Amino acid sequence: MKRIYKNLESSVDAIVLMNAVDPHLDMSFFHATDLVTGGLFERSAAILWPDGRVEVFTSRLEEPSARKATEIDLVVYETNDERNEHLARRLSGLSNVGVNPNELTHADHQTLSATIKGPKLVDVGKAVAHARLVKDKKELDRMQRAADIASRVADEIPSMLKAGMMEYELAAEINYRMQRLGSSGPSFSTIVGFGENSAEPHYTSGERRLAEGDYVLCDFGAYYQHYASDITRTFVFGKASAKHREVYDIVLDAQRIGLEACRAGANGGDVHKAVAARIDATPYKGRFIHGTGHSLGLAVHDGPGLHPRWNLTLEEGMVMTVEPGIYLPDFGGVRIEDDVVITRDGCRLLTTAKKAFVEVHP
Repeated sequence: MKRIYKNLESSVDAIVLMNAVDPHLDMSFFHATDLVTGGLFERSAAILWPDGRVEVFTSRLEEPSARKATEIDLVVYETNDERNEHLARRLSGLSNVGVNPNELTHADHQTLSATIKGPKLVDVGKAVAHARLVKDKKELDRMQRAADIASRVADEIPSMLKAGMMEYELAAEINYRMQRLGSSGPSFSTIVGFGENSAEPHYTSGERRLAEGDYVLCDFGAYYQHYASDITRTFVFGKASAKHREVYDIVLDAQRIGLEACRAGANGGDVHKAVAARIDATPYKGRFIHGTGHSLGLAVHDGPGLHPRWNLTLEEGMVMTVEPGIYLPDFGGVRIEDDVVITRDGCRLLTTAKKAFVEVHP
């Protein structure tokens, strides 16, 4: 929470974070309060004070979960009107109150404007986002657990593959196994693409049946105590062609280049340029059609990424994905993705699943 105030561009007397109803929850609420187990905290709010105090206003629905926290001042309300009265009373007399418009609904912004008459609402979204970019040890421990769960399931995927199974069946099995290992659920909708469908990076798992000669691309992640992992592995079902192997080897080498380029002080755009140059030096020039990676944290896309459109200087403690790919319509695609934490001298892998080229024989 103190990191937010450290990064402010203009001073505020307090910061208010508000949740609507799932899925419109401000992930920064969980970052600032550390209420990462138990309730949804719908309609809850938090006031962050410059001296480090955190006040949380929640309903009786989440009271048992909220009382597990030891570093917050808790107020339990019965109705939304009562919550608003508490906020108005606590914030009266202030000049500037910070809000996070990146995750504040329009309705809640209107509620705040009507509730706390007098103080000016100030956009502190940039400071909130930057605070979430750099993880502390507690956050990294949670992300490591999320990555361990996803990595273990990724290594089990070859044993799950059966001729004729549908994409959504494999996606369901991946999700089930992650939850059995302690995940609260997938960190995003699991992507499974067979054959030509693997050439669509943001594909939705469907009814395509697995056949020999297909690429099998699986992109998924686990949530653990609100923190996300994100991993992609690609396999070949049956006998691989020379082209299957060539594309895979190029992507794997491009990822190696990206991993080697990630370190504190590096520019994220330069990391992407180095990866893209490797792919564009092959017959598959132009078939890497997205950024090399993105920030990861309380959301699976949690801030800027590794691409020239972001002016991002990597810092120790940032967690990024590194995920080059080659996508060939009507043939298939390969993506290899890992999560890394940036260190002073390089980066450390959080995801550890095997990456050797694998043919899965029926």
